[in-house]
Amino acid sequence: MGEFKEVTVKAVVQVPVEKVWEHWTEPDHIKKWNSPSDDWHTPFAENDLRAGGKFVSRMEAKDGSAGFDFGGIYDEVTLHEVISYTMGDGRKVKITFNGKGNETVVTETFDAETEHPIEFQQQGWQAILDNFKQYTEQTNK
Repeated sequence: MGEFKEVTVKAVVQVPVEKVWEHWTEPDHIKKWNSPSDDWHTPFAENDLRAGGKFVSRMEAKDGSAGFDFGGIYDEVTLHEVISYTMGDGRKVKITFNGKGNETVVTETFDAETEHPIEFQQQGWQAILDNFKQYTEQTNK
């Protein structure tokens, strides 16, 4: 263990934690926000949200030039507080939801992979998180 470097991304979402959780975990919502940029999308998502449950999101370039399945198995699910999972390659991810009234801080810590520069990975994950924030705030006005 400890072969991976941990990277953290964060967003403050101006929406109560119950709604933030719903948007983060329900496939119909995941398909709408889970992309780093407008030229990517998630046409398919399924989520068995419990410890030992599996999830997968199909991420594809809209022009069909690239695509991959992003998924893993949940290690911990604590309603409105924590989700952690292990990806297929053994890397770990932990997401915390810190709700205070109409605001929720979403913090995501992930093990970086070794193929791409850390900054590149951090930007990609942050872009998806920013997209999540924007989508969740717009749909809960």
